[in-house]
Amino acid sequence: MFEKRFYYLIKIQYLGYRFHGWQKQPDVKTIHLMIDRTLKFILGNIKFKTLGAGRTDAMVSANEAALELFLHDEPITDFDAFLELFNQNLPQDIRALSIKEVEKDFNIIQDSKVKEYHYVFSQGQKNHPFCAPILSTILDPLDVELMKKGAKLFEGTHNFKAYCYKATDKGEYQRTITHSEIIDNIIYTANFFPKESYVFIIKGKGFMRNQIRLMMGCLIKLGRGEVTLNYIQESLDDHTQEVMDYIAPASGLILHALDFE
Repeated sequence: MFEKRFYYLIKIQYLGYRFHGWQKQPDVKTIHLMIDRTLKFILGNIKFKTLGAGRTDAMVSANEAALELFLHDEPITDFDAFLELFNQNLPQDIRALSIKEVEKDFNIIQDSKVKEYHYVFSQGQKNHPFCAPILSTILDPLDVELMKKGAKLFEGTHNFKAYCYKATDKGEYQRTITHSEIIDNIIYTANFFPKESYVFIIKGKGFMRNQIRLMMGCLIKLGRGEVTLNYIQESLDDHTQEVMDYIAPASGLILHALDFE
């Protein structure tokens, strides 16, 4: 008997602080595990499968992430009712934002056009503990103005092999960054936030394992005076042998937006 399938794009957001990333793993709580567990509860006996637009590391959050839902036999007829039921049963640190039907040939991994990440940080002081889930505290004083100049060096098409965790000689490391800058933070606010904080904003089609946290780690070293602007330029050269040795903490990283248009 022919089995009809239905395809849906679901946008979600989550606070990643208590999760071990997106991907399912044995004996730990992940975003994908909680999504599938909730769908299994609300869909009952309807067969389904989910696929994420990409992976996030442990403790990384998302203002806008996405997954594709593959349903067998029975379509979703009322999107509003589905979202309401889904959100009622999801943990409080995961929320479904929207759902729409997509075509069979839609590819959630290949069809994303731009990913925008934010890395939120402060410097020079210990912050209120409530900041920990989304703001990384760098205790050392940093030259943020120099870091702003360093962030702009990442824009364009470069060899990012030095910024890939455990890179090999077989990977494709030529990547294009369409936007890279550090700004004063007016995006994320709370009454317990420090008076001054900053956001590293970076946009591109796709990123390698730990790439943004390694880039941020290099910028932190720049702000500490441990490396120079010239060092960053040379690290992006096609023939560089440099390997970044500092990965910035995970909890400051947020997948801000995901564009499929």
